[in-house]
Amino acid sequence: MRLGIKTKVAFILLLAVIILGFAIPEHRSIPVKGATNKDWNHGTFWHEPWGRSGVHKGIDIFSSKGTPAMSSTAGIVLYKGEIHMGGKIVVILGPKWRLHYYAHLDSQNATIGSVVRASEVIGTVGDSGNAKGKTPHLHYSIVSLLPYIWNWDLSSQGWKKMFYLNPSKQLINLG
Repeated sequence: MRLGIKTKVAFILLLAVIILGFAIPEHRSIPVKGATNKDWNHGTFWHEPWGRSGVHKGIDIFSSKGTPAMSSTAGIVLYKGEIHMGGKIVVILGPKWRLHYYAHLDSQNATIGSVVRASEVIGTVGDSGNAKGKTPHLHYSIVSLLPYIWNWDLSSQGWKKMFYLNPSKQLINLG
C-alpha cells in the first residue's frame, strides 16, 4: 500500500510537532508561592493505600488557604473546572508533552487556551474536592502523554508509572 502525498505531509508535520514538544525547554518552579521542598512529604508519591484512588499519584504541597498557586512550567491551559476528588483543578500542557495537574484549589485564575509562564499565578491553594476539611494544600501531579516504559513495575497500578512522573524529583533542587 502506497501512501499519498497528503498522508506523508501530515505524518511529517505530526512528527515535527512531537519533536518540537520535546525541544521546548522546561523551566520549572515550585507551584506554590514561597514554598520550599520542606513543604511536602517526598515519600507520598506512589504511596498506598491512598483513599479511593488506591495510590497517591502526586505530591501535596502544604500552605495557607489563599496562597497563590503557580504554574510549575510554561504551557497551555487545557482545562479549568471542578471534579469530585480533585475539587477545583487546572490542567496545563507543558514541554515534553507533560500534563501538569493542580488540584484542591480555592480559586482558579487560569483561562482555557491561554499560554502561561513558569511561576504565573493560576489560582490559590485550598481544600476543595476530597480535601475538604483537611489542611489546605495543592495536589500536584505530572502526567506524560508518551509512556516511559522503563518506569513500569509490578506494584499496585505499576503500569501507570509509565505515565505518572514523580513531581518531587522534578522539583527537589528548586527550593
